[in-house]
Amino acid sequence: MRTRYSTGWAAAGAALYAALVLPLAAAGQERIANRVAEFYGIDKITGRIITFDVYVDETVRFGQLHVTPRVCYSRPATENPKTTAFLEVEEITLDRQIRRIFTGWMFADSPGLNAIEHPVFDIWLKECKMTSDEAPPPGKEKGT
Repeated sequence: MRTRYSTGWAAAGAALYAALVLPLAAAGQERIANRVAEFYGIDKITGRIITFDVYVDETVRFGQLHVTPRVCYSRPATENPKTTAFLEVEEITLDRQIRRIFTGWMFADSPGLNAIEHPVFDIWLKECKMTSDEAPPPGKEKGT
């Protein structure tokens, strides 16, 4: 059976955004839109934990998963930390089909809330930042 995603998910995402992010701006807490999301990833077969950077709107492969952050927000150092990212994760199945397994917000300060829990790979948000040691994708070299 094929799972279909309705526009209801988009509305729910917009409502969640309005409930979680917009009150921060209203309370005078400035958010910073970052260029890079840093993730922890675990391969449950080998037990290996790695960190990896993904530029916003770039897709990076971690095992059979494709990770694409759409936004990555943090707060200034003078505020309480609240790092959030909206991302999409797709799985490449054994028959080479691409299947979306996650679309939503991930919170660095609550990794268990919306972590990606896959039978082989887990992914959770570590932080958002402006720069990375990884080379940016084409067209993102100068902060575009």
